[in-house]
Amino acid sequence: MTVALPERAERTPRPGASRHDVVVVGGGHNALVAAAYLARAGLHVTVLERRDEVGGAAVSATPFAGLDARLSRYSYLVSLLPYTIVRNLELVVELRSRPVSSYTPLRRGGRDTGLLVERKLGAATEESFRRITGGDADFQAWRRFYEQLGRLARALAPTLLNPLLGRGQLEALAREEGAGQAWEWVFEQPIGVAVEQHFGDDAVRGVVLTDALIGTDSWAGDASLKQNRCFLYHVMGNGNGEWRVPVGGMGSVAEALHRSAENAGARILTGAEVLHIDPDAGGGRAEVTYRDAAGTEQTVQAGYVLAGVAPAVLTRLLGRGGGAQGPHPQGTQLKINMLLDRLPRLKSGADPHVAFAGTFHIDEGAGQLRDAYQRSHDGALPDPLPSEVYCHTLTDRSILGKDLLKRPDVQTLTLFSLHTPPGAASKDEMVRRALAGLDAYLAEPLADCLAVDADGAPCLEAKTTEDLQAELAMPGGHIFHRDLSWPYAERADQVGKWGVETGIDNVLICGAGARRGGGVSGIPGHNAARAVLDRVADAGRRRSSGI
Repeated sequence: MTVALPERAERTPRPGASRHDVVVVGGGHNALVAAAYLARAGLHVTVLERRDEVGGAAVSATPFAGLDARLSRYSYLVSLLPYTIVRNLELVVELRSRPVSSYTPLRRGGRDTGLLVERKLGAATEESFRRITGGDADFQAWRRFYEQLGRLARALAPTLLNPLLGRGQLEALAREEGAGQAWEWVFEQPIGVAVEQHFGDDAVRGVVLTDALIGTDSWAGDASLKQNRCFLYHVMGNGNGEWRVPVGGMGSVAEALHRSAENAGARILTGAEVLHIDPDAGGGRAEVTYRDAAGTEQTVQAGYVLAGVAPAVLTRLLGRGGGAQGPHPQGTQLKINMLLDRLPRLKSGADPHVAFAGTFHIDEGAGQLRDAYQRSHDGALPDPLPSEVYCHTLTDRSILGKDLLKRPDVQTLTLFSLHTPPGAASKDEMVRRALAGLDAYLAEPLADCLAVDADGAPCLEAKTTEDLQAELAMPGGHIFHRDLSWPYAERADQVGKWGVETGIDNVLICGAGARRGGGVSGIPGHNAARAVLDRVADAGRRRSSGI
């Protein structure tokens, strides 16, 4: 990974600039992980966050007037956060398992039904597969397929917090774990090939493929394997790929990291918008210029700058808007947060407290996903619009205030769409299309179930890619900052490095755009901190040996 450094006029460092060991640009969860590790190692660390709160996309909010419901505003589930980081930073975080993996409402043979997948496969799942597919073949294939993927996850997950291995080394680990077949499915061919070979039912295929397409502009047969990289990160978290609910909402994760970093001595400034990074301010130090909360321009010097911002943003900060930035990232999703007086009834007759307890798939059959991708690339909003819904409060009700807790039927819902191209329709039309897709499987309109806030408005908040770009400075609203990368070194000179390097010695990436980035994981923050500590240790050894 290399960030282009534009031509820059030589300048003299500003007198009076404060000096630190490390300046972290951005205060997202990865940046806080890096700050906590480095401060615990005794380094002088300052974090500069543009917004008035830290956490980036891992924050909670109370968006509905007069109602104390603390919803995860942007991101919402956690899989990739390693136990090692939680333990090392002494994070007070609880991630709770969901009893259901997924439910997919379907219309088959003129009747409404659905496919249930329990987190721990049991008789209910087996019967559901049999009812939908007419036999046991897809259920048995599901068990074999995910057993192989589990082996792959167990082989690869421990490598994410270590220096990069080469592709061959990583493959050898996978084959030692008995995951050679899964390696070929994920690393050697479009994931759609393996899915078609294993599963006969279109809906079953779609449930598998959604892990390859969330937040990713791709399709099952994409020769670039962009979808495979997304699939891999969705199934390998902590060696089991389980997506869990953060108790207290996503903001509880950011708050725990904030406390860890501050308790270790990191200085965290909010309302501090970084304007420019000069990696060569003299004396082997970098200089960061920012505007503080009072609107005053300030400078700070440091031995290292860690960028928790997207790579495209970092390039701009390095060159004051000039220089090549490469392809502009573009997200393809819509997120809708809702508060309901009650869960809606389903046409299938399934208990909504079961159906919404996991991931509720809407119009995500393999054929529907393919058609939606094609339509989005024609510049149109897909109809139907594939999406997923999840209910936080069926697993954790602590995000509700005491008044709402007195109402046992009150629940939250979060909808996340796929293949939602920016500019294809107005925000209102995107929301209408997404909710119409959900309504098609409900026995009552969702609008009848929505709670109403103190101003009399329905409790519904939508976030588009444009919103993410404006609010979080995510270029194109891309939730991974850019397309995900393989978790190995793609060149010989990257082996043994951390995947956070930019080509500028004292500037490293600690955000989701790093190699092995994406999702709420903390992995890039950990790896950037380790890269700095390795360099500090190496410099100390050189000094002690007189080199």
